[in-house]
Amino acid sequence: MSSMQFILLFIVAFISGMGSVLDEAQFHRPLVSCTLTGLVLGDMTTGIILGGTLEMLALGWMNVGAAMAPDAALASVVSTILVVVGHQSIGAGIALAVPLAAAGQVLTIFVRTITVFFQHAADNFAAKGSCFGIEMCHLGGLALQGFRVALPAMAIAAVAGTDTVNAALASIPEVITRGLQVSGGFIVVVGYAMVINMMNAKSLMPYFFLGFLLAVFTNVNLIGFGAIGLICAFFHIKDLQRELAMQQAGPIGTGNPVDDVDDSDLM
Repeated sequence: MSSMQFILLFIVAFISGMGSVLDEAQFHRPLVSCTLTGLVLGDMTTGIILGGTLEMLALGWMNVGAAMAPDAALASVVSTILVVVGHQSIGAGIALAVPLAAAGQVLTIFVRTITVFFQHAADNFAAKGSCFGIEMCHLGGLALQGFRVALPAMAIAAVAGTDTVNAALASIPEVITRGLQVSGGFIVVVGYAMVINMMNAKSLMPYFFLGFLLAVFTNVNLIGFGAIGLICAFFHIKDLQRELAMQQAGPIGTGNPVDDVDDSDLM
C-alpha cells in the first residue's frame, strides 16, 4: 500500500467511526463503508459485493436505548482490508465480520465510558458560559469514536497480506469459519424480523410471504424481484390513497335515517 492509500484509508475509517454515533450520513453502514474502503484500496467491486452482503447482516443492528448494537463500522472497514489486502475470500471476510462486530461493540462501550469525562467538562464550560469549550468537548468525544475505528484499521492494514497474518487466518479451522458464515445467514433473517417487528405493519405481511414463496418456488432473479416489489408498492399506495380519500370525505348521508331514505324507494 502506498502512503496516499494509508492516508485515505485513515480518513475513511475515521469518518465511518464518527458515523456510527452520528447516524446522519450513514457512513458507518457496510454498503457505504466497504465501498469507500474498496475504492481506496483499488478494488471497489469487491468492496461493493462485500458491503452489500454485510448490509443484510447488519440490517437490524441499531442502538435501542442503552443497548449497544454490534459495531458495523469496524467490521466493514477491517473485513474489507482483510479481503482486498490480505487476499482472503469474500466468504472469509463475511465470517470474520461477525466477531469483529462483537469486538467493536465492546470497544465502543469502552469509548463511550471515556466520553463521560467530556460530559463533565462540558458542564463546567456551561457554568462559565463558554460555548467554544462545549463545542470542543463535543468534537473531542466524536474524535474518539473516529479513532476507535481508524487506529485498528491502520494496524490491520499495516500487517495484512503478510505471511504471518495469512498463516494465522489459514490456521482457523473450517468448522469455525463455515459456522460463522452459517450464523451470518441466520443474522440476516433475524435482522429482517427485527425490522418487520418494529414496523408493526401487519398489512405488509402478505407481500412478505409472497416474496418468500416466489424466491423458493421460482427462478426469478433480483431484478425481477425488484420489479415485482415496485408493482406491489404501486397498488399498495393506491389503496392507501383511496382509504385516505374516503376518510376525508366522511360518512355519506345526513346522519338522520329518515332523511337518508331515497324517495324513489317509496314509490
